[in-house]
Amino acid sequence: MFERVGAAPLSENARQYMVRMRDGVRLATDVYLPAHHPAEQRDAEAVFPAVLVRLPYDKNSRYVYFDRIARLFTTRGYAVVVQDVRGKFRSGGRTLPFLREPQDGYDSIDWIVHQPWSDGRVGMFGDSYYGFTQWAAVASEHPALRAIVPRVTAADFSTIWRPDEQPAPVWLEGIEYFAHHWVDHDTYEYEVDRRARPLLDQFEQVFDAIGARSAWFDLMAPRQADLPTQPGLHPFDARPVPVLHCVGWFDNIGAAHMRDYAELASRPGWNALQYLWAGAIDHENYRLSDAPVAPENDHGLDENALARMLPEYVGPALDFFDVFLKGVRPAGSLAKVSWELGHAQWRTASTWPPPGSTTRTYWLDEPDHATGALPGGLLADAPTARAADAHWIHDPDSPVPSLVDDSFAVLHSHPDFAPVAARPDVLAFSGPVLDEPLDLAGPIGLHLMVTGTAPAFDVFAKLLDLNPEGEARLIARGQHHVTTATASGEIGIDLGHTGYRLRRGHRLALIVAGSDHPLFLPTTGTGENPWTAVVTKPGTQGLRTGGGHASRLTVTVAPPDAS
Repeated sequence: MFERVGAAPLSENARQYMVRMRDGVRLATDVYLPAHHPAEQRDAEAVFPAVLVRLPYDKNSRYVYFDRIARLFTTRGYAVVVQDVRGKFRSGGRTLPFLREPQDGYDSIDWIVHQPWSDGRVGMFGDSYYGFTQWAAVASEHPALRAIVPRVTAADFSTIWRPDEQPAPVWLEGIEYFAHHWVDHDTYEYEVDRRARPLLDQFEQVFDAIGARSAWFDLMAPRQADLPTQPGLHPFDARPVPVLHCVGWFDNIGAAHMRDYAELASRPGWNALQYLWAGAIDHENYRLSDAPVAPENDHGLDENALARMLPEYVGPALDFFDVFLKGVRPAGSLAKVSWELGHAQWRTASTWPPPGSTTRTYWLDEPDHATGALPGGLLADAPTARAADAHWIHDPDSPVPSLVDDSFAVLHSHPDFAPVAARPDVLAFSGPVLDEPLDLAGPIGLHLMVTGTAPAFDVFAKLLDLNPEGEARLIARGQHHVTTATASGEIGIDLGHTGYRLRRGHRLALIVAGSDHPLFLPTTGTGENPWTAVVTKPGTQGLRTGGGHASRLTVTVAPPDAS
């Protein structure tokens, strides 16, 4: 029924310590030092700034490849400290995410600065949850923490599931994560039938077989608790530190990360210390330029591909730490914003969006053509006075397919959404064929006038690049949950930010649907909880365009001379 994955063998290149926290719990911690430096030596000429990483995915696993990453840091003169967080793998304590990370972050930094090889300066680095642990350490306000490099993450994970503190579509994939990684010290690999009802029973069967359960999963299903993952001082209210935000345009939590960046850029105490690196990558660091990913380019499996990927993965952090930890380079050597224009090249800017960027609005029109295959209805340059609408049936037992089972690695397959757009329960709209490239650089917003007959329903939107061959690939995505029966009103959908070139001969396209399965649990049509419901009911959803109901898409366009 399941496979238990325990800790991988210790690295021969590191020394493990069991570091004591303030409550007596000890956390397994690997220390990698620059070559030929004994860990016990106290030498004023041989001390180093440290880069701390605190993660829940086994510090010695191939998945996080820190034995390889550490070499890139130590070669540059940094000590690297990699730690299993509380309750995971070789560390002690209860397996419960988020809540103890500020205290454990403080105590781990305090341990580092008392080591004979430490020069008293600490930075932090890492992705996703180990981006979150950086923000938790910022909230602890240890004076030795000088800089952080959070990658593809969010300062408060609750903003991923409920970005506006309102009910949101049930991100099954995201909640299921806790049932695999936060049961006990190990990780559990298993599959459930995401179409079975009641779905929650399948997780109960797995927990019974394991003999343990995930406390955080229980807080998320069947009803999501309103519980912030930063329960104490919010890191944005703490002492500012330099931050290099590393964002992926195709990251499935990228919208939350960009909200963090925008919030801090608006705060006078933080703004001067904010730096942005944004690439055409997904959460697992697969690149648009390699998508769909061939076996020889899959760094998750191929050692040569990993060797090619790691310098770009680590390089921005090394340059950042050379400024804010070592102090060997001036701050002026760093671009405030380094961003990749997908299908084009890297650029720099003083702000994000780049200076001189403009917004462009496309008005959804001709909805009577939207229920067919692409190009469907029209993304028009101007609104129309003619009011019209389109309807589709949301059937919970025949949901619109996500086409990917793992949105963390969406670029691995980078599927063609044209077949999805042709379904009768999906609306599709396209702009005109482009005579010149269209460079998107900034936020994307969607305002839709929607209706629905069910007590609650969802709206999913995907912005696509429709090529001359009729294939439609993802640019950005977003979703919204509506809870008022027979609702009739405007909703806003945040599709995040992007840097993306639509090439000559291509079209901008948009699809709208009422489900996105298996990534999200379909609404039941009855108002019942989708985790526990057995009976479902199809419902009618509608979209209004034109007249006083002008559904519209707004994109940000880079200036022609952006560089």
